[in-house]
Amino acid sequence: MRHINFDLQQLQAFIAIAERGSFRAAAEHIHLSPPALSRRIEKLESIIGTRLFNRTTREVELTSIGRIFLERARSTIDDLESAILGISDIAATRSGRVTVACVPSAAVYFLPKVISSFSAKYPSIRIRVIDESMNQTMQSVLTGESDFGIGFMNNLMPEISFQGIHDDPFVIAVRRDHHLAHLKSVKWSQIENERLISVARSSGNRQLLDDVMSKLGLIPNYAFEVSHIGTLLGMVEAGLGIAAVPRTALPVNHPVVLGLPLKNPSISRSLGLLSKQGTTLRPAAAMFHEHLFDALTKRKFTKSR
Repeated sequence: MRHINFDLQQLQAFIAIAERGSFRAAAEHIHLSPPALSRRIEKLESIIGTRLFNRTTREVELTSIGRIFLERARSTIDDLESAILGISDIAATRSGRVTVACVPSAAVYFLPKVISSFSAKYPSIRIRVIDESMNQTMQSVLTGESDFGIGFMNNLMPEISFQGIHDDPFVIAVRRDHHLAHLKSVKWSQIENERLISVARSSGNRQLLDDVMSKLGLIPNYAFEVSHIGTLLGMVEAGLGIAAVPRTALPVNHPVVLGLPLKNPSISRSLGLLSKQGTTLRPAAAMFHEHLFDALTKRKFTKSR
């Protein structure tokens, strides 16, 4: 077996450059001269046997191997901290980095408050959020780009485990001055001829809605199609149409838009935490996972009206 002989300072130097995109900025951050920093990276690249950065006179960017090695290096640093400090000390003193993949509706509705409360408790732990579609969220969890994900239980890959938190019913988002706004609930047949705004066909939300409409023999009038739920709600607010969305996607007490329960049938999606089968979360990620689970299971999801 080949003996790998690099040290912690070389990994720290590599991570600093990758995060700042500059040798000079990284050298200032770790209090090292630029030539000394360059020597550390050259030695690290020599040990690994390949270039980690593409360098020009103006910028520094990771190579494809460098991007892969960055996640491994961060993981190594986190694991080393865990071994040195011990789990009990980590809770009070550690610094770390957690990457969470999350569907946009969940990211907009509750994630900022959960991150705020976690950061107040653990200010040295950095949180990165990848807010993408459900398919991209699962891929991020599967490839290890994210530590875990937040999404819905639909068409899950067999390699992904799901821990349910909340059943999220669909509502119709309408302006408060819309002719349907006075109703306590809305039937699917009542929205067939309305101008509907929808997310893309590839979205799990859209697939679920199309399936229900098809079974009811209804032909929806999709006037607009967007990629993100935030854009969709902005178009509803502008009076361009109405939209069927999970209740969590619609902010409570919105000044312009309200959510009307959909009936006959009522449908919902199960929201939960996603993780790759057979993997163990690193300490910082495990702490945030536990904090998130506790916060969401205790949270009372208020109706948007």
